[in-house]
Amino acid sequence: MAAVAAALYVGAAWAVDPFVLKDIRVEGLQRTDPGTVFASLPFRIGDTYSEDKGAAALRALFATGLFKDVRINIDGTTVVVVIEERPIISAVSFVGLKEFDTEALTKSLKDVGIGEGKPFDKALADRAEQELKRQYLTRSYYGAEVTTTITPIERNRVNVSFSVVEGDPAKISEIRILGNKAFSEGTLLGQLDQTTSGWLTWYTKTDRYSRTKLTADLETLKSFYLNRGYLEFNVESTQVTISPDKQSIGVTVTVHEGQPYTVSGIKLEGEFLGREDEFKRLITFQPGQPYQGELVAQTTRNFQDLYGTFGYAFARVDSRPEIDRATGQVVITLVADPSRRVYVRRVNISGNTRTRDEVIRREFRQFESAWYDGQRIKTSRDRVERTGFFKDVTVDTTEVPGSPDQVDVTLTVTERPTGTVQVGMGYSGATKFSLSGSIQQDNVFGSGNYLALQVNTAKNGRSLKVTAVDPYWTADGVSRSVDVFYSVNKSWNALFETYSYVTQGGRLGFGVPFSDDDTVHFGIGAESTRISADRGLSQAYFNYVQRVGRSAFALPLTIGWKRDNRDSYLTPTAGSMKRVNLELSPAGDSRYSLANLQYQEYFALGKKFSFMINGEAAMGSGLGSYAYPVFKNFYAGGQGSVRVFSPNSLGPVDVTGTYAGGNRKFNINSELYIPVPGAGNDKSFRFFGFVDMGNVWGPYEKLSSADVRASAGLGISWLSPMGPLQLSFGKPLRKKPTDRIEKFQFQIGNTF
Repeated sequence: MAAVAAALYVGAAWAVDPFVLKDIRVEGLQRTDPGTVFASLPFRIGDTYSEDKGAAALRALFATGLFKDVRINIDGTTVVVVIEERPIISAVSFVGLKEFDTEALTKSLKDVGIGEGKPFDKALADRAEQELKRQYLTRSYYGAEVTTTITPIERNRVNVSFSVVEGDPAKISEIRILGNKAFSEGTLLGQLDQTTSGWLTWYTKTDRYSRTKLTADLETLKSFYLNRGYLEFNVESTQVTISPDKQSIGVTVTVHEGQPYTVSGIKLEGEFLGREDEFKRLITFQPGQPYQGELVAQTTRNFQDLYGTFGYAFARVDSRPEIDRATGQVVITLVADPSRRVYVRRVNISGNTRTRDEVIRREFRQFESAWYDGQRIKTSRDRVERTGFFKDVTVDTTEVPGSPDQVDVTLTVTERPTGTVQVGMGYSGATKFSLSGSIQQDNVFGSGNYLALQVNTAKNGRSLKVTAVDPYWTADGVSRSVDVFYSVNKSWNALFETYSYVTQGGRLGFGVPFSDDDTVHFGIGAESTRISADRGLSQAYFNYVQRVGRSAFALPLTIGWKRDNRDSYLTPTAGSMKRVNLELSPAGDSRYSLANLQYQEYFALGKKFSFMINGEAAMGSGLGSYAYPVFKNFYAGGQGSVRVFSPNSLGPVDVTGTYAGGNRKFNINSELYIPVPGAGNDKSFRFFGFVDMGNVWGPYEKLSSADVRASAGLGISWLSPMGPLQLSFGKPLRKKPTDRIEKFQFQIGNTF
């Protein structure tokens, strides 16, 4: 624009001979600071003015983007700069916008120059309109129309309004795969994330066409064939058609399968650092097996990871197949080039808008100015992800310009809400509704500290618990936790007479990491319990009062071990968690010991299914002649125990009809996670089938399999916008007449 204006402008500014400038005047300014104009001029008072300097001045002033028109007039030895300012955008609004978030869209437009308080540029407004249309196309709104309206208002300002008629999104009505012989069309369609319209696609939106998603699906299809030996598989063509009303899309994919191949040999070529035997142990396929592209790719990754542990960040490993079509066999040659050894100059953190850098850096095991170690970087990424503060964590390695032996490591995170409000509810004919809740923040003020408040106002008692955890109380990762609690527990006998006991106290605990997955916990606490004198005291509590008294003080010491290597914080599909907790109270009115053991394992069953098994066992006993405190009893029933049975309703029932719990507990839970039809590979919304079994036993009861309760049912697990939700419905498989049943149970959390 500046060049065109300078070329077309003809006036006194160009028709004068050079002269010594005596004065400069600026006319037409309303909002712009005159200093902005003077700073852009290539001449000052006392300089010799010329035509070239006038043209340069026009170019510089237009380049600021603040002015709609600029002219230079000559009045004797004075230069007069006549300015016509661009209008200022007073407001940006959207009409008819439903598919996109207005706040996010306003921010993105402001980043490209269309925003409140910015100079109005018609070209930028037109570009924003086209970009908005393009965004609608990416979401299958092929009939969307966008109209930009510019409304002038007083003081040289304008309002910019984008009116949108979205219409309905185009849906995929048909997906065809042609040329397939070895596998049915239905089998191949099941590998794709994009689907035709179904009963759940209103939520998953997998029936909306996207070129990017189609490309990913074609890669998935290729991987499917490669993993079954079809080395020469190829997508020959892809056709996408849209109906005249722009509401229906058809996709046709034509493939060439080729023939399956069997691995007949494996060769190594290149530099293997004198460690050929170590590399050979990382090969995940063997001669005589059908060719599997996934195993070959895993082998090349294993080689690169091993090179990375020795500092070779840019090692390149390629697999070269030598095909014999006549015999259907292939020889795989693994060609390796370690390139050069490098060390890490700097570790950069990006994307953390709330969490402090130090919270992320303390999880890093790769140090700056140290040799590059791929395994340490992977461990660092996993540790950052397991904090639970981020929904996405990626690591990129870039070369340092001019320094071939140095790299920078950049870890990019995407924050997720870490505050949770949880509400649990159940229903049964006897107790009606039961309600509990808690509020917690896993990352207080971005410090990585944990703070929680648990409140229970159920009919059978009230409780209040405050927990604070500093996971890095010391620089080497020793954690500290503080608990303060107060609870009033009520129970009723068969005559609806009530009694209660009050427990209050606190605990101080520490956790010492011994490896990236293993932590040992230990601590000390103080607890005071008082049993009320109300009528209806259960037999177990009556016996304890007779032996010990209504008040009891304990000084529990705890030690525990936990190993957790599950692959995800929210939706694990592989890995395990093991936990052992021991508690001992050697002093006070209550002297006891108890142990709690838990084992949880996740198994990935193919691409979409996963299976979980969880086992828990606990046992407590009194020390010496001291009775085991009845208020330390274990309970079973409800979520996290044996579903379908009411919370805390399993175990011994004494002569007063009270569920008193027991000093021994055992339960096993199993869940099979199933993708919701139409949800593709989305793990945030899944069906599950469950089978639970377990019970608690009193100190004088014999452990017997006949007492084990069992239940089975179906449920839905959903990472909803309000937070994690789990709903289950089932029926008891083994029960007794004294058991209370809650066939329907759910739990929901709200993130903020």
